[in-house]
Amino acid sequence: MKILCCISHVPDTTTRIQFTADGKALDRSGVTFIVNPYDDFVLARAAELKEKNPTGVHVTVLCVGQNGASSTDSVDANLRKALALGLDEAVRIDAQPADAYFVASQIAAYARGKGFDLLLFGKESIDYNGSQVPGMVAALLDLPFVSYATSLEVENGKARLTREITGGKELLECPLPLVLSAQKGLAEWRIPNVRGIMQAKTKPLHVVPPVSVEPRVKTLKHELPPPKGAFKKIEPDKLDELVQELANKGLI
Repeated sequence: MKILCCISHVPDTTTRIQFTADGKALDRSGVTFIVNPYDDFVLARAAELKEKNPTGVHVTVLCVGQNGASSTDSVDANLRKALALGLDEAVRIDAQPADAYFVASQIAAYARGKGFDLLLFGKESIDYNGSQVPGMVAALLDLPFVSYATSLEVENGKARLTREITGGKELLECPLPLVLSAQKGLAEWRIPNVRGIMQAKTKPLHVVPPVSVEPRVKTLKHELPPPKGAFKKIEPDKLDELVQELANKGLI
């Protein structure tokens, strides 16, 4: 079985967001980039499947991105971290992500004709929260797509999945190949051990050129939200004052 895990290179969740002077992009200076946290679930599940069948499962990790000027903005470093979980090889498509369609087109172009049985994605990236790329890849490759999966089992050429829906859970069975986006619950996050980190340094990391694709969306400007207004602090033992303040504002 061949698995393609697609990951995003995103700012750390503690990043203080600043934009470039023209407002069209994130100011990357001093920012530490990480593997998108939702992608960690699919990496962990792929590692579990690999452990169950070491010779029968091959896992490729893919990211669309270019290395930044600093060591904290290295796509290759994050791909190596993914490989340290025991996965087989990594691929970096050497292009700066422009929009969801551009990224999906790059992934689909790479995956087409390579016989992947599973294409795994986190449900969204934590920078844009679009949840668009997995579905677009499925459409471009004409493959079935299941979103927001919380469990995955593979047997006899079929995938059995669970996903959360309003008011309950949905159990699905789908033939392979399949595109899947995952959320919390698919697997427990893993921390690479020293042996995995050392082995990852020698595993293949292929850099491939992008295909020519015209983005569908153009970013005009990013803006920070307005600063928070003034507030009044009321001590915990002064509940009467709190009630009166809420009443004065017409909130109760």
